[in-house]
Amino acid sequence: MNDFIKVSPDELPGNAIRMFNKGWALLTAGDREKWNTMTISWGQLGELWTLPVCTVFVRPARYTYSFMERSDSYTVCLFDEGAYRRELGVLGSESGRDIDKMSGCGLTPVALDGGLTAFREARIVLVIDKLYDHQFDPKQMPEDIMKTAKPFNYSGVADDDLHRLYIGKIREAYLRK
Repeated sequence: MNDFIKVSPDELPGNAIRMFNKGWALLTAGDREKWNTMTISWGQLGELWTLPVCTVFVRPARYTYSFMERSDSYTVCLFDEGAYRRELGVLGSESGRDIDKMSGCGLTPVALDGGLTAFREARIVLVIDKLYDHQFDPKQMPEDIMKTAKPFNYSGVADDDLHRLYIGKIREAYLRK
C-alpha cells in the first residue's frame, strides 16, 4: 500500500453518492487463500452509532454473498469516475464461481494485513468490520419503490434473492497519493 496514505474516514474527499453510482466500487471478501470481488454501484458512507460506517448491498445469488456471510471484515475500493470501466464491468458481470475473473482483468490485487484484499488502482480503499446485516423484505418496501425498482433491479428475481445489506465500521481508510 505504498501508493496510499492512511486518513481518518471523516477526511475522505468527494461526494459519496457519486463515488458509488458514477465511480463504482469493488467489494471484496474472503481470505488470502480464497476471496472474491464484485463491482457495486450501491453503497453509503456516513455515521451510525457514533461510528464511521459504509453500507453495501449484495444479492444472495451472487458468489460474493457466501464470502460476505463468512467474513467479519471486507474491503471496499472506490475508483475515480469513469476509470477502469472495462475492468469493473468484467468484475461485475462475470462470476468468480465460474471463472478466474482476476486473470487478465487488468487490476492489481494487493494483500492487506488480516488476509484482506484491495486494489492498487483504487482512489480510496476502505477496510471494514461487519457490524450488522439484514435481508430486504419486499413486504416492508414502499409500494411505489417496488413498482419502479422491481422491474429495473429485480427483473426475473425471486423475492428471496433481494439484496442483503451489510453495515460495517470503517476501520481504516486510505487515499491514493
